[in-house]
Amino acid sequence: MRDVNVTSLRQHLPDYLARVARGERLSVTLRGRVIAEISPPTPQPDVAEAARSRLKGSLLRYDKPFEPVLPADDWDMNR
Repeated sequence: MRDVNVTSLRQHLPDYLARVARGERLSVTLRGRVIAEISPPTPQPDVAEAARSRLKGSLLRYDKPFEPVLPADDWDMNR
């Protein structure tokens, strides 16, 4: 979590809000004392559960992780 004073927050609000949108949390300070915290919103439980259900069972298992997944002929780069 990054500390930012009120004056800097006012002067550079769009920059700090962009950081929060990327997932960073901010502690807002006034005279060296934390007075607020700004963080990205937490996902709604139903949205998170829907994402989990879409991903469930999508993980592939590779018995030989260091072997190529596809034959070399199937790669577009090799053509």
